[in-house]
Amino acid sequence: MTSNTAHNEAFVWVWLPEAHEPVIAGKLETDNGHIQFNYGKRYLERLNDTGRGSNKAISLYDAELPLRPGVLPLLDGLNMPGCIRDGSPDAWGRRVIINKKLGLRGMAVDTTQLNELTYLLESGSDRIGALDFQLSPTEYIPRLSTNVSLDELLKSTERVEQGIPLTSELDQALFQGSAIGGARPKALIEEKNKKYVAKFPLSSDLYNIVKAEFVAMKLAMLAGINVAPVNLVKALHKDVLLIERFDRIKVDGGWQRKSMVSALTLFGLDDMMARYASYETLAEIIRHKFTAPADTLKELFARLVFNILCGNTDDHARNHAAFWDGKMLTLTPAYDICPQGRTGNEASQAMLIFGNNRMSTLSNCINTAHNFLLSKNEALAIVENQKETIEKNWGGVCDEAHLNKIDRTLLWGRQFLNPYVTE
Repeated sequence: MTSNTAHNEAFVWVWLPEAHEPVIAGKLETDNGHIQFNYGKRYLERLNDTGRGSNKAISLYDAELPLRPGVLPLLDGLNMPGCIRDGSPDAWGRRVIINKKLGLRGMAVDTTQLNELTYLLESGSDRIGALDFQLSPTEYIPRLSTNVSLDELLKSTERVEQGIPLTSELDQALFQGSAIGGARPKALIEEKNKKYVAKFPLSSDLYNIVKAEFVAMKLAMLAGINVAPVNLVKALHKDVLLIERFDRIKVDGGWQRKSMVSALTLFGLDDMMARYASYETLAEIIRHKFTAPADTLKELFARLVFNILCGNTDDHARNHAAFWDGKMLTLTPAYDICPQGRTGNEASQAMLIFGNNRMSTLSNCINTAHNFLLSKNEALAIVENQKETIEKNWGGVCDEAHLNKIDRTLLWGRQFLNPYVTE
């Protein structure tokens, strides 16, 4: 089945720094299977704006889409600009849109049946970052849903998972989360002047993954890592993880949006080339293009170590990101630190650690410490602090999560502090 509503062009709207309303930035068009972008004339005229903050144009991401007229060439190997792809849905959101547009349901649905511009234009407008995509260059019409309860959202995710048709109310409830990345069910909610990503369980989960992520994020925070605040709540007697969004700032008159790019975009790679992404290369980019590079390198090293200590092998390049202010990059708080299923002791990280080595050992971290401008002793101190923090706070954080004894036994020594990491 194919869609008769495939889109071949879209207009990109952007929230400039300090603004709480978007402006038109330019146009996306398909050309022989590629999607290319060019800035609008009026947007480029903002370069000469002498005003402050929200008036002056910034590039969507300078390494890919510098501020100049004409159709901008794609980086080698890419079918669309990475900073645009960052705003597009991933597996879960694509299933929701396929369900809505084509009536196809279930977790195994073929998400290639709609093109990329259709996913951009059919997903919710409150997407991560500062971009949105519209059919019109003159009128911004957000695709928003009313704020609904977690119970309604959980019902929606369960129906999509099971392949059951959604009612119009549940379809609308789930729609707003369709623009979020990731493969697991999630939604966007707003509460008390804050915005959250809500993550839901799957019936196929072999252990409480929602609580495991909560425990990992809390322990990471206690270890001194800058993480997004998290909270556990209940919906229909099931656990839901709320992650506070760090790309939104509440102001009088609305919300400011913070521009973001994924590490995959920083690397100039797409999802098919993600296996080439590495911490070593990201460290080099940080040294040259980030604010506070020394502190940022230490923070990234700490995140690498913690990922290994907690068994988060899903540390791929979309699970690292940076704020973009038009001139410099700044590392975002950590997110998606989630222990992964493991059958044996040996494991490997999604991103290369250095060279062609991605094995999940602390010795690999120590051997690459110089790439993060850290001495061996500084690196060892970070490792020991994290190990002590996990051991000291494990019981208390598990109690806070009300994690049952079976899951604690499963996670401890397998995901958290697996003996393999010290080999």
